[in-house]
Amino acid sequence: MSKDAYIHKVLPGSPGGPMLFVFHGTGGDESQLLSPGRDLMPQATIISPRGDVSEHGAARFFRRTGEGVYDMDDLARGTSKMAEFVKAHVEAAHVGAAKPSAVLGLGYSNGANILASVVFAEPALFDATVLMHPLIPFEPKVEGSLAGRHILLTAGKRDPICPPNLTTRLEAYLRADGADVTVEWHEGGHEVRPNEIEAARRLFAGVAQGV
Repeated sequence: MSKDAYIHKVLPGSPGGPMLFVFHGTGGDESQLLSPGRDLMPQATIISPRGDVSEHGAARFFRRTGEGVYDMDDLARGTSKMAEFVKAHVEAAHVGAAKPSAVLGLGYSNGANILASVVFAEPALFDATVLMHPLIPFEPKVEGSLAGRHILLTAGKRDPICPPNLTTRLEAYLRADGADVTVEWHEGGHEVRPNEIEAARRLFAGVAQGV
């Protein structure tokens, strides 16, 4: 279990405050979501890993053979590695006598996919997660229960990469496993719009306040 399993950046927050992990989309890097993360959670310690897979020079968190066609073995590898990375940072905070008040996750596109996969594998790891434009083309197998976990899905009704029916299906999977799920739609495609950001802000603020 290593805090340095990924190239990453850390923005320190208030001791004992929330810990927010952010996961970039394909072609992004560890800087992509630092500023949005800080805007959403000013008091949080923000940890942003860089994907360890290169797709023609674009960083990703796991391999694929085509749009929406995942290398499931590599997804399993990446999921296990990322879960250990997250646990190492959370554990280090505990050792430092500044236990995080909440562990939160935010991912966009490929980052949302790896975050979702970690949530399936380790349901107790995150208190709340924001999955922006996730594409989960398989039936998740949740290792435990998502009861009491807050999950926000955001999506575009005309997203050519993440079809709306798959977002709706993912919502159903998550609800069936007990998660508290909210879905925020916009009329566009794969881009992130202001209403998604505001929905994420509401979710994280509620969790921080113990709602």
